[in-house]
Amino acid sequence: MGQPQKPIAAEQHILSLGRVLQSLREEDDVDVLIETTISYLKEQFDYRLIWIALYDRLNHILFGKGGMTPGNDTVFLRQRVVLSPGDLLEQVVIEQHPLGVADLQTEIRAAEWRKIAEQFQIKGTIILPIRYKDRCLGLVLLGSERWGYLLTGEAKARLIMVLGELGAVLCQNEMDLHYKQIKRTDEPLLELLENLRTLTNLDQRLEAAVQATHKFVSPSRTNVYWFEREGHYFWCRMSNDLVKVDCNSSSQQAPGMTVQELSDFYYALATNQIVSIGDARSSLKSHFTAKLLERLKVRSLLAAPIIWQKDLVGFLALESNERRIWTETDKNFVRAAAGLISLTAPTESMENTVKQIQEDVELTSQVAQGIYSEHDLQETLHNCAKRVLVRLGATRFLLLQYDPEQNNYQFIYQNQPHNRQPLTFTFDTLKELDGQLLQSSTQAVEIENLNEDLRLFNWRPLLLENGVRSLLVCKCTHDQIPALLIITHETHRCWTTVEKELLWIVSQQIGVIVRQWQLHNRTQQQQKVSQAFEQCLRILTQSSQGKIEVKKKHLERTALKQIASILGCPVAVLLSWSPGESWAEIIPGVIDNNQFGIFSDASIPIQTEVLIQWALATESYLTLKVNNLPPETRKWFNAPDKGQILVMALRTNADYETTGVVLLADSQERRWSEQSLSATATLISQLGWWRREKQITRLLKSTTEELQQLNWYKHRRLEEIQRITALCLSQIHDLGIPANELTQMRYELLLRQLEQTTTSMSGLLKLEQWQLHISCETMLIASLLKRSLERIENLLKQQKLWIGIHGLGQTIDEQESLKNSSLARGVPTSSSQSAMAIAGDIVKIELVIHELLVSACNRSQTGGKIDIWCRRLDASQTVDAKHFFTKVKTGHQTLLELSITYNGAIEPQLLTELHQNTHKDVLAPSNLDQPPALHLLICQNLMQELGGELNFYQLPDNRVVTRLLLPLVAHDS
Repeated sequence: MGQPQKPIAAEQHILSLGRVLQSLREEDDVDVLIETTISYLKEQFDYRLIWIALYDRLNHILFGKGGMTPGNDTVFLRQRVVLSPGDLLEQVVIEQHPLGVADLQTEIRAAEWRKIAEQFQIKGTIILPIRYKDRCLGLVLLGSERWGYLLTGEAKARLIMVLGELGAVLCQNEMDLHYKQIKRTDEPLLELLENLRTLTNLDQRLEAAVQATHKFVSPSRTNVYWFEREGHYFWCRMSNDLVKVDCNSSSQQAPGMTVQELSDFYYALATNQIVSIGDARSSLKSHFTAKLLERLKVRSLLAAPIIWQKDLVGFLALESNERRIWTETDKNFVRAAAGLISLTAPTESMENTVKQIQEDVELTSQVAQGIYSEHDLQETLHNCAKRVLVRLGATRFLLLQYDPEQNNYQFIYQNQPHNRQPLTFTFDTLKELDGQLLQSSTQAVEIENLNEDLRLFNWRPLLLENGVRSLLVCKCTHDQIPALLIITHETHRCWTTVEKELLWIVSQQIGVIVRQWQLHNRTQQQQKVSQAFEQCLRILTQSSQGKIEVKKKHLERTALKQIASILGCPVAVLLSWSPGESWAEIIPGVIDNNQFGIFSDASIPIQTEVLIQWALATESYLTLKVNNLPPETRKWFNAPDKGQILVMALRTNADYETTGVVLLADSQERRWSEQSLSATATLISQLGWWRREKQITRLLKSTTEELQQLNWYKHRRLEEIQRITALCLSQIHDLGIPANELTQMRYELLLRQLEQTTTSMSGLLKLEQWQLHISCETMLIASLLKRSLERIENLLKQQKLWIGIHGLGQTIDEQESLKNSSLARGVPTSSSQSAMAIAGDIVKIELVIHELLVSACNRSQTGGKIDIWCRRLDASQTVDAKHFFTKVKTGHQTLLELSITYNGAIEPQLLTELHQNTHKDVLAPSNLDQPPALHLLICQNLMQELGGELNFYQLPDNRVVTRLLLPLVAHDS
C-alpha cells in the first residue's frame, strides 16, 4: 500500500469547510462559535480586517463580538454600534443581502468605519448578514487593502454556507436561551385557581389573585380597581400593600379615577384589550400615555380588564416605578389572572342577580300582558316606565315617534320624577350617520358621556340643556316611521349588558304599542278624510235659493274648513274671480293662527300676482315655503318665514277657465302624506266643479226667470192690445160713417186710441225685445184700480162676484176708525180718496194687479166677495195680519199695502213653494212649473225687481190673502 497522495487545493477547501461546519453544529457556546468562524475566515480568505457583530432586534443595535485587524488592535471590534437610518450596516441588517464597497475610505455612509479604514489602509470591503430564514442575527465585515470587492463563485459559496450554519446555530441557541428564561405560568395559575376554589369571600379571592400576580411578575405595586357604574369612576378595591381598600375610605393609596380622566385607557379596557406601557412602548396614544402615568404616579403600567358578560367590572393593574419592558409571559399571566377574577366576581351578588332576573322576567311579561289585554295603553306605559327607571337607575323615560309631516321627532309618552318638568320641545330629524346607526343596531346604543360623544350630535344641545349627561337609546319599530325609546341619566354613567338587553326587549314590546298607535292614528286619519269628503260633498250638493251670493260664500267657507282639516292647516283661503275679470277677491275659510295676517278686503291682480300664476302654471298642487314669496304677496298675506304653503287652482276642464285658487298654509315646515295630499287635491277639484255648476245654475236660472217674465209680460200686453183694438174696431163698426159732428168727434177719439195702442206696441218691440225695460211713472191708485177692474168686468159677471175697496183716500189717523165701516161698492170718486199715487213702471204694476185679480176671481166661490184693502205704511210700522207678522225695512220710504182677500181654495204646497226662503228641487215636478202658479211666481219675482213685495197667505178662517207692497209718491212730489 502506497503513501497517500497530498490533497489538491480544491479538496483542501472542501475538507476545511466540512470541519468548520461540523464544529459549528457541535458547539453551543456563542463565543466559541464566533472564534471558530473567525479562524476559518483567517485561514481560507485573504482579508486583513474581519469583524463579526450580533444584532439586537429590540434595541436596533449591533454588539461587536471580535475579529482581526492588521495591528492586532481589537478594542473597537467589541464596541456597540447604534444603527441609524441611511447607514450601510443598517441597510444590510434590514435588506439581509450582502453589500460591497470598493473603497471604504471614501464611503460617506460609514463614518466610523471610514476612519478605521484610513488607519489600516483598508479599501475593498464586503458586508454579509448572518441570517436564519427571515431573521437577521448579525453581520460579518471583511476588509482588504486591494481596491474592489469581487469574490469568486466558489469562495462566495463557501462563505455563505459557513455564515448560514452560524446563523442556524445562533438562532437555535437564542431559542433555547429564551425557553430557559421563560417563566412557567401554568403552575402559578393552577395554584391560584386552587386557592380561589377554596376561598368563599370575594375580597379574599381578590387578595389571592393580587398576591400571586405580584409574586410572579414582581412589579412595584399590584392593584385591583373596581368600576362603579353609577358614579362612572374606578376605585382601588385591593392592593398588595393595603390588601383591602374600602370604596368610601378617604385614605386610599390610589384615589378614585373618573372615566373622563382615563378616557382612552377606559375605552381600551371596555373592548377587552390589555394595556401595556413600558420602556419607550405604549399601546395607547403618546399624548394620553404621559397623562395616565402622571395620574398613577408610575413609569410603567400593565393592565388587564376584568369583564363579566361583556361588561367591564374593573381591571388588574401592575405598576412599576421604573421603566420596564413587559414580556409576553407577563401579559399572559395578568390576562389569565384577570379572567379568573371575572369568573369569581358574580358570586358576590348571586342572590341579588337571581332576584333581578326574576324581576326582569316579571317586567317583560307585564308589558306583554298590557299590550294584549284590554287595559289602557297609557297605564301600561306608565307602569312599565316606573319599573324601568328604577331597574336601570335612570331619570327620564322618553318615547318618541317620527312625524313625517313635521319632519321631526315628537314625544308620544314620557315619564320623569315629580320634581322634574316634562320636556316640551321636539327633536329635529337625525343626521344620516346617526339614523343609519340606529337603523342597523340590534341592541341598545349607549352614550356614557354626552359631552364628549359625537353620536346624536344635533340632539346634544337640547339634551344637555335639560340636564341629560348619559343615555340609552333603542329603536322600537323597523318601518319607515321609526319610534325611539330613550332612557336618560343626569350624571355620566354606563349600564351593563344585561341592562341593555333588558331595555332592548322592553323597547321591542313597546314597539307593538307604538304600531297599534300608528294604526289607530292612520285609521283616525282615514276617518277624518272620509268625514271631510262626506261633509264637503253634502255641502257642495246643497242647492241654494234666495240670497245666492251670501249662501255661496258661506258654503265655500265651510268647504275650505273641511279641506284644511285634512292637512291640519290653520289657514285656508280662496282667491276667487269670475271668467273675464282681472281682479280676485279673498274669501277667508279659516284663520286659526294669530301668526298669520290676511288683508281680506284687498283686490288681487290676477295677471301680476305670482302666487296665482304659479298655481295656474302647475297641473296639480304646489307646495312652497313662505320665505319664497315676493314682497308684493306679503303685503296681503303675512305669514312666518318658516311656514309652509300649498296652492292649487280650481280646475275643471282644459277648455274651461279657472275661477279661483285655494291657498292652505301652516306656521311651520310640513311634509304632508301622499294620502292627505291626494284627498285634498280631490276635494279642491270637487270645489272647482261645484263652483262652475253653481255659476252655470245661476246663469241659467237668471236667464229663465228673465225670459219667463218677458214672455208673461209680452203675452199680457198683447192680450190687452188685442182687447183694446177689438173694442175700438167694434165701436168704429157701430158708428159707421160719421154723419154729424158728435159722431166725427167720437170717431177721432177711437182713432187716437188706436194710435196710442200702436205706439205702445212699437215701444214694446223696440225696448223690450229680449229683456224687460223698467220705466218710472206715477199714477193714482184709484185710477189704477179702476182700470184693473174694468179689465176683469166680464169675469166678475161670469162668476157673479162683487168687489169691495177699502181705505182709499184715508189718512193714517182715520184708518183705525174706519176699519169696521160698511164696504162700498165700486171705487170712490171723491178727491180725498184719490189722493194716494204710486211710483214705478205703471204698465207692469197694472199687469201684476190684473194677474192677482184674475187669480182671485178664478179661485173664489161663485157669488162670493173679493175685498181690496189699501193702507199707507211707514217703514217703522208692523203689520199684524192675524197669525203672520211682517216688518217693513225699506228706509224712510212710504209704502202702500194693497191686500186682496177672498174665500177660495189654494193648495198648501203652492203657498210653501211661493215662500221666498224655501228651497226646491228644480228636477222634481212642481206647481210652479205651469200656469197659473207659474204666473204668480213671475209676478212675485217681478215685484222684487220693481222695488215692491208680493206675498201669499192663508188665514185661519181659510180666507186667502194676497199682500202687495207698492212705493207711494211723496207728498212734495
